[in-house]
Amino acid sequence: MKKVSAWLAVIMMALGLGLMAPGAASATPSHCRLAWGSLAKTNQTMSAASVTNVRSGKYYCFDRLVIDLKGKATGYNVRYVPKVVQDGSGLPIKLRGRAFLQVTVHAPSYVSATGKATFVPGNRSEVVNVSTYKTFRQVAWAGSFEGRTTLGLGVRARLPFRVFTLAGPGNGSRLVIDVAHQW
Repeated sequence: MKKVSAWLAVIMMALGLGLMAPGAASATPSHCRLAWGSLAKTNQTMSAASVTNVRSGKYYCFDRLVIDLKGKATGYNVRYVPKVVQDGSGLPIKLRGRAFLQVTVHAPSYVSATGKATFVPGNRSEVVNVSTYKTFRQVAWAGSFEGRTTLGLGVRARLPFRVFTLAGPGNGSRLVIDVAHQW
């Protein structure tokens, strides 16, 4: 009985000193280990589609920006930049965050033949409200010029992201930008 008590005391002391502690828990849950990077994602194809809406969503491992298009989404250029600039003028856009993604869709936010707007943000500085998001800090309008539409996405740090297109609903499509919460 004394041997069992002595061994139990030794084990408890070792645990207390951290000598037998289990391995450190990973800071990133296994289902959030995303194989994305932070380098530019591009597809240079121009689109006959037009931008109709911009929206966002919160997910467990990332924040999402969605640009809805009337027609097929094809081309885009999404990259980290020192500052996001307005289409046409090149003037810088003020954005909250410590890193900035310039999101350019190779589709206008107007009907090319008539110039009639297909999307006009209610607030150019806050295209969508991301105030409660983990990674996003601000989504701002940078304009639509010469068949391209640009948004500035302020994020809390230079984090990995991915870009892809989805078909639908109907004849429309979506350009999706996901930014991870951590590396």
